[in-house]
Amino acid sequence: MQDELALVQKISRLARRALQKPSAGQVTLGVGDDAALFRPTAGHESILTCDWFLEGTHFLRDKHPPDAVGWKCLARALSDIAAMGGAPRCFLLSLALPASHTGSWLNAFLGGLRRASREFGCVLAGGDTTRTQKILINVTVIGEVRPDATALRSGARPGDTIYVSGHLGEAEWGLRLLKLRKGLARGGDSRTRKHLYPDPRIALGQWLAKNHHVTAMMDLSDGLSLDLARLCAASGVGARVEAARIPSLPISADDRRHAPDPLLLSLHGGDDYELLFTVPPRSVSRIPRSFQGVRLTAIGEITRNRQLWLCRKDGAEEPLVAGGWDPFR
Repeated sequence: MQDELALVQKISRLARRALQKPSAGQVTLGVGDDAALFRPTAGHESILTCDWFLEGTHFLRDKHPPDAVGWKCLARALSDIAAMGGAPRCFLLSLALPASHTGSWLNAFLGGLRRASREFGCVLAGGDTTRTQKILINVTVIGEVRPDATALRSGARPGDTIYVSGHLGEAEWGLRLLKLRKGLARGGDSRTRKHLYPDPRIALGQWLAKNHHVTAMMDLSDGLSLDLARLCAASGVGARVEAARIPSLPISADDRRHAPDPLLLSLHGGDDYELLFTVPPRSVSRIPRSFQGVRLTAIGEITRNRQLWLCRKDGAEEPLVAGGWDPFR
């Protein structure tokens, strides 16, 4: 068991290892004072986002390795920055945990958090710690974007093509497999990797927004059916999605006895942290089939009618009912 000062010192070592010489768009004063100082880049707007990561709701102490918890608590918050077309700069970590988890569990957690911080170029600037019975994590991220290269949810127009990145339903499938097993998830299983170690599409979001290829964009955190409904509501439009085009996860013959319909996973599975974006007709030819190894797939079209429709493989159409993750449902 460690006191709060020891915890802060342990966490601050993460910040010192990542903190660079002060420059534009950098933290100039980090952990150790009453608050951090951040110097924004000239000609940019700041992006602010925060995200909860709670034991029992977003992760399970007896299933999720602590390094994966550390990685994911930052990666999932960075996905919001990616969806705006921005670049992450720094983050604040608020951490509440039991006294029993201030040793090896915390060390592994900070190891995963440190790897994510380095991988995505986002340094720890400060935060808060306290003691509680369950592990509660809140991450606040500051990013930057040029005003003329910002992507919003609200710009989709009738006739735009709807795109998604990556495969959908992969993270939900990984969670289901994890729950079938006893004990902590084992490393090396590609089927659970996306659930444990998501990869926010930061470079893709910047490329799409900077080149003005998108009219609207958001990240897929709660499932395609729910997040598409949110994008359409913000834009005042509807959508028609082709079931045959949705990049569903291929499931092996050995796993099929545990697997639900891959289409249902793709429509309603959360935690993918892919990008959902709309492209005007003039820009469709500029969207490649993949970007830095990440598949880009056209799955439908924005419509004037504000309803959402799913076109089945046999040509039949039915309302696309929003499923996905809703903590209050």
